[in-house]
Amino acid sequence: MSISIMRSSKRLMVSLLLTLSLFSYFCLANTISHNKPTPVQAKRIIALSPQAVEMLFAIGAGESIVATTDHADYPKEAKAIPRIGGYYGISMERVIELNPDLIVTWSSGNKLDDLQQLRHLGFRLLDSDPKTLDEVATDLERLGQATGHLVQAKALAADYRQELQHIRQQASTQPKVRVFYQLWSEPLMTVAKQSWVQQSISACHGDNVFFDAASDYPQVSIENVLLTGAQVIIQSQDAGNVLGVDWSKWPELPAVKQQHIYQLDADLLHRASPRSLIGVKALCDMFNRVRGQG
Repeated sequence: MSISIMRSSKRLMVSLLLTLSLFSYFCLANTISHNKPTPVQAKRIIALSPQAVEMLFAIGAGESIVATTDHADYPKEAKAIPRIGGYYGISMERVIELNPDLIVTWSSGNKLDDLQQLRHLGFRLLDSDPKTLDEVATDLERLGQATGHLVQAKALAADYRQELQHIRQQASTQPKVRVFYQLWSEPLMTVAKQSWVQQSISACHGDNVFFDAASDYPQVSIENVLLTGAQVIIQSQDAGNVLGVDWSKWPELPAVKQQHIYQLDADLLHRASPRSLIGVKALCDMFNRVRGQG
C-alpha cells in the first residue's frame, strides 16, 4: 500500500515538474517573441548582386557597403568595394569576418546553398530580386527602410514610377515594332516572355518575335530569325559577348534592309536598378526610328 502510494506520488511529482517546465518554456518563448528588438538601421552591408549595389548607392547607402560580388562596377565608387565571390559562390569565411548587420541577397542569382547557410548562421537577410520594372521602386523603398535612408529612397522611387508611367503612356500610342533581341551570339540566343529584358520591350510597345518561346532564354537559329520578319535587331553589348553575326548576309530581313541594327549596353537592360529606365528610353528611341520609316 505504502509502496503504491509512493509510486503514485513520484509519478504525480514528475508530471507536475514537466508541466511547470513546459509552462515556463512557453512563457519565455512568448516573452521573447513579443520583445524582439526592432532591426537596427544597417551600417555594415554586404550586397550580393551588382543591382543591389547600384540601388544602395542611389539611395545614399553606398558608403555602408563593406563587401560585394564580382561585376559590381557602378557607380565608379563600387569598383573599390572588396569582393567576396560571384555567381559560383561566396566565401563564408569572409562574411563571418566582416560581421555585417545586413546582407542583401539575390535569390535568383546567388547559390541556394549559400543562402541557406547564411540563414543558418543567423545573419539578417533582405532579398532584392525584382521581377518587374515596377518592383525596382518597391525594392528601393525596402532598402531605404532597412538602411535609414527611407526619405531619399521614397523620393527616388516616386520619380522612378512617374518616369516609367510616362514612358509607357507615350509608347502605348505608337504602333508595335517587331523586334529580335540578340542576347548572345555564339550560340545565338534571345529572350522570351518571362525574361527581364521583355519588361523593357513591352514598356516600349515592342513585339518580341520570340515572345512565346518554350524557355525564357531560348537558343535560336539564323533561319528562325529570318522567318520572323523582324523590323529591328537589338544586340546586347557586353564585354564577354562577341557580336559575331554578320546580318548583312541576309538583306531580305526588314531590320537588315532598313539598317535597323542597334547595340545597347547590356547593363542598362539586364540589371534591375534605377538605371533600367535609361536603357528603356534608349530602346524606345530605337523603336521610334523604325516607326519613323513606317
